[in-house]
Amino acid sequence: MRLFTTLPAVVAVLAALALAAPALADAPLPPGLAANIFQVPHLPPTDSQLAVAVGSPMPDFDLPTVTGGRVRLADYLGKKNLVISFVPAAWTPVCSGQWPGYNIAQDAFEENDDALVGITVDNIPTLYAWTRQMGGLWFPVASDFWPHGGLAQKLGILRRDGVSERALFLVDKKGVIRFIDVHDINVRPDLGPLLEAMAKVHAEK
Repeated sequence: MRLFTTLPAVVAVLAALALAAPALADAPLPPGLAANIFQVPHLPPTDSQLAVAVGSPMPDFDLPTVTGGRVRLADYLGKKNLVISFVPAAWTPVCSGQWPGYNIAQDAFEENDDALVGITVDNIPTLYAWTRQMGGLWFPVASDFWPHGGLAQKLGILRRDGVSERALFLVDKKGVIRFIDVHDINVRPDLGPLLEAMAKVHAEK
């Protein structure tokens, strides 16, 4: 795991959520979703070269969403801190559990004035069908399909096989990246470090 933050980890934040996060890895998938999961072989943990760092400006983006709208970096500047969750591929085991896991943390995002956007390099029809099987997500899901992996490439998280890394970015209201976790693609990230970073950025206001 490559993990970057602007400040050292000094306090445990939102302890109940952070402690609950590892247990989410064992939560069963909804039956309709579980029946359609593609079992992925073990992959190299990372396979890219990060092109940004904590303190870098977030590259601009304008991506379509599964609801027919668009998400843009400009939508959040000056209004909300933004967490961007890249997952490698729809209909795969770890990805299919990671995003529903954020449902238990919705209050923490709202309390810290954070929005969340989920992104993959899959196309919109694939993402639409997949996210409907999840049973509901509170955050927008966007496609970085075309130009293929355009945003992932700007960030330096597009793997050689054409999928993105499993990566989290926290962007403040000024558009500056404040936290990066490029995670082992085979493992769901613990919520704890992200929640700590969110609370620290929020406390700076």
